[in-house]
Amino acid sequence: MKWEKLKPPDPDEPMCCCGCDIYQYSCCCDCEDLDEAFNSWLKEKTPSCGLQSPVFGTMINNLEISMIPALLLLPLLLRAASLHYLLGIIILTALPGLVLSYYYATHRRKRRTLFFLALALYSLAYMYYLFITEILPRGDVSPLQMCVVTTGMILTIVSLIHTKRGPGFVADSLHEARMDAEDHTNHSDGSIQLAAPEKTRKQAPTTKWTLCPLCKIMRPPRAGHCRTCGSCVQRLDHHCVWINSCVGQANHRSFLQTVCVFVLTSVYGISLVLRSLCPCQYLVTALFYCPGVYSQPSTALCFTCCWYSSIITVGLVYLLVAQVLNISFNVTGREAQLALRNKKAQSRLWGLVVDTGEHSRGFYQNWVEFLTMKDSSVSFHSSPTDLV
Repeated sequence: MKWEKLKPPDPDEPMCCCGCDIYQYSCCCDCEDLDEAFNSWLKEKTPSCGLQSPVFGTMINNLEISMIPALLLLPLLLRAASLHYLLGIIILTALPGLVLSYYYATHRRKRRTLFFLALALYSLAYMYYLFITEILPRGDVSPLQMCVVTTGMILTIVSLIHTKRGPGFVADSLHEARMDAEDHTNHSDGSIQLAAPEKTRKQAPTTKWTLCPLCKIMRPPRAGHCRTCGSCVQRLDHHCVWINSCVGQANHRSFLQTVCVFVLTSVYGISLVLRSLCPCQYLVTALFYCPGVYSQPSTALCFTCCWYSSIITVGLVYLLVAQVLNISFNVTGREAQLALRNKKAQSRLWGLVVDTGEHSRGFYQNWVEFLTMKDSSVSFHSSPTDLV
């Protein structure tokens, strides 16, 4: 008898239904055999020109065939929602649940996935395509306004690429470089061994390096281990599934910039579309009442996409407000979760921010620290494949 199959799975690795003989639905296994077969088929078909870039090669290696149906169904669902306003309410209300259900059914065993990143980029490209093909020919958008929307799109992509360059992973050489720097400072300034100020002595416990129980490496203060990426990240805030990367010390500013640029571009684009579809209505009321918008399929589709974009924008506005408040109190998302779990913090502003009181030095100094912090890792340059 094979006792290996009776071993319990690791806590971080859910057991596949193929690993148990008594599972009655083993024929419906959702493991990654289909993705691996599709990846192997793509790898065998090398390009004839031989000019494959590293980024494109990594995208091919990480391609997931199971996310293609979701990308194909999105425009179909939006067109179905534009047939009638009641049908639009039902589909747009159920759309988040449908996306999450499909994700858990096809990608729940994947630690890192391009599903949400591909869905976000595809939605952004599809909204921009409809704006060019349906709204621009109506003549209500000036060339300057079109340039503003296009510039916002480009800045969003550029900021996203910069965010994807890495959150600032902790390496073994980071602690060694810090110890060497301290030894060099102690030897060069050996004569200056005065008593530390009281403020510095109080901050000494917060600057102690700790050993990660999973990575088995020394990590700096405020660093955390991401189970999704499998590495420790400097000043870890959270793991964002929408960019398929962690948000840490090296990319937190660019992440905040990406969210800000996207929100501004989305709000401006929605206002232009509503002005074109409902010129006689105010912007706030036009989103809820726009007479005659369902008389033509093109205008109904654009109006439905305005609602779709508004739902996404509202979620990002909430994320942006939470990020700004956390930065103002000098607390990360990981630190807030740990403080609430250990009951060592208090919630403020209706639960939008968790004040731990450990690193806050005032509103101004907190923002100065955030805007001037640098990636202290040894490897400053990322490979093009890290963008995927």
